[in-house]
Amino acid sequence: MMMTMFGRFLGGGILMMLIVSGAAAHHGWSWAEADQLELKGVIRDIFIGPPHPTLDIETADDGVWRVELANPSQTERAGFVEGSAKVGDEIVALGNRSTDPGEKRMKAVRITVGGKTYDLYPERIKTN
Repeated sequence: MMMTMFGRFLGGGILMMLIVSGAAAHHGWSWAEADQLELKGVIRDIFIGPPHPTLDIETADDGVWRVELANPSQTERAGFVEGSAKVGDEIVALGNRSTDPGEKRMKAVRITVGGKTYDLYPERIKTN
């Protein structure tokens, strides 16, 4: 009985460490550059769901980019919900691109679709 309780305690502790370390790795910005860029293009795909909603945006000069939004509840609080945009809509995304120059990936802090602006991470928006 004592070994069973100890095994459960140890297993629970390991599980919690994995969850916490996975969440910290996932929610960081370490993969993104500090400088922000603006992408203009057309939405080619929309995914609204965990862990992060994403948009695939086709630009005129640089092909298709994957744009990650905030977590689902934060994206919703910003006002961007299912039906806020559709494939084919023009979009402007402001955010931080991947530090890997070969990866067309951005973490958006603000998106504008159909004249409506959604501030996903207002505290991170850098305006010049």
